[in-house]
Amino acid sequence: MLAILGGLVAAFCFGVGTLFSARSTRLIGPSSVVGWMMLVGLIAVLPFVVADGVPAQLDRGSATWLLAAGLGNVLGMLIVYEALKIEWVGIVAPITSTEGAMAALIAIGAGEQIGGGTGFALALIVAGVVLTGVIRAEHQHLHGRRGALLALLSSVCFGVSLYATGRVSDQLPLAWVVLPARATGVLLVAVPLALTSRLRLTRQAFPLVVATGLLEVFGVASYALGARHGIAIAAVLASQFAAVAAVGAYFVFKERLGRIQVAGVVMILVGVATLTALTA
Repeated sequence: MLAILGGLVAAFCFGVGTLFSARSTRLIGPSSVVGWMMLVGLIAVLPFVVADGVPAQLDRGSATWLLAAGLGNVLGMLIVYEALKIEWVGIVAPITSTEGAMAALIAIGAGEQIGGGTGFALALIVAGVVLTGVIRAEHQHLHGRRGALLALLSSVCFGVSLYATGRVSDQLPLAWVVLPARATGVLLVAVPLALTSRLRLTRQAFPLVVATGLLEVFGVASYALGARHGIAIAAVLASQFAAVAAVGAYFVFKERLGRIQVAGVVMILVGVATLTALTA
């Protein structure tokens, strides 16, 4: 049950964060958005890291997984925000959210066991996620193919990050699990941009990047807690942020949901209900 709860809370945080970042990306650019949100996240998590101290469980193996989690997350952010700069949230978010399925496949390939009913529920959720990204022909953009490919590439990066995060979630304190992406983003994105005077920020973008940074931290922490009880389940449920983002984009950006997208959202909800019942 905790795997489900952690995944659902993460989905809400990631979905709302996607809406904020879609707006801020068009104001200051993807690189600046990533730099600022990672800086905000690092400031938020550092006090907890200092309070925990260096964990005794931190060895070469766990450090490698932390590095993979950090690099995968930052690279995925840079790519997906580039996609959001040119494409609808309703297209980018569902494709990107297949990250959960990719992380689940990695987990299953690594030996994590799931029952037949659970596998069916996860497959239903993944199918629903894919359908929410189907847009009718008259709504296709000129950049649709490039935006879709960027979203797919970001999902691979996020999938690796989710799995790596899940691997160390039960070995290290939560703050240390959340830290890598924030530290990596600041070192590789924020600092170089600041040194070259390319780290942009406007009054309109400021509250958006702060909110996105905090939501990202809380979402990763929620996912990590859920992954302690099942990486595959928590990862796929976290991918529901696509439905949250698609519905939010309808109200915020006036992006219309087609019948196929609505069917996808319904499939996701049915899959979650089935998964909850099986777990209970």
